[in-house]
Amino acid sequence: MPADLLSVRGLHSYYGRAHILAGIDLSVGRGEVVALVGRNGAGKSTTLRSIMGLVEARRGAIAFDGHDISTRRPYEIARLGLGYVPEDRRIFTDLTVRENLEVGRRTPRDGAAARTPAWTPERVYTLFPNLAEARDRAGGQLSGGEQQMLTIARTLMGNPAMILLDEPSEGIAPRIVEMMATTILELKKDGLTVMLSEQNLHFAAVVSDRAFVIEKGRIRYEGRMADLKSNEEVRRAYLTM
Repeated sequence: MPADLLSVRGLHSYYGRAHILAGIDLSVGRGEVVALVGRNGAGKSTTLRSIMGLVEARRGAIAFDGHDISTRRPYEIARLGLGYVPEDRRIFTDLTVRENLEVGRRTPRDGAAARTPAWTPERVYTLFPNLAEARDRAGGQLSGGEQQMLTIARTLMGNPAMILLDEPSEGIAPRIVEMMATTILELKKDGLTVMLSEQNLHFAAVVSDRAFVIEKGRIRYEGRMADLKSNEEVRRAYLTM
């Protein structure tokens, strides 16, 4: 088991009076791909947003690369080398692909991020050939799958040690889903640590080493992805629609 790069203990999060996360415990080792799986509304996105500091009403212990980030602001967390790819993409639609990448560019970092190769536009285009062909096209003119690629690429330009991917396969064509899976596996080969939230168990199983199952804001199961795939009782209780 690799040493933890991200550790979350006793995480509670609130939207107004609504208690969304009720004591989340999870960890991600260096170089791992870990999936947070669950039904729609189980708390997956809130977990990633809380780790990233985007949910202000939160309490608990969150450590990343040896730093306590439980009270830090999102930009401070990003500067430590934790990247975030939101489900709703949030690209700059009026800027070109090239300009979107430049917005995300940050110099290589110290700490865990220094262990992964630095990202450049050329390296991103190699990973995402579709973006290379569309580099001078406005973000708003891209397909949904291409916009998802651009969001990931822009995050990589920040040279993170780890990225949080929120529902990467949601709402994109099956062919692009396959490309996303290949991309995540390539990122792992390069030493990047990945945590993704997913409803699509098949997609998560293709790319992930381990899985946490979340339901109603609590972790109900954790283990190797291969074990989750063979555990029909857990899948029926927490993942079937």
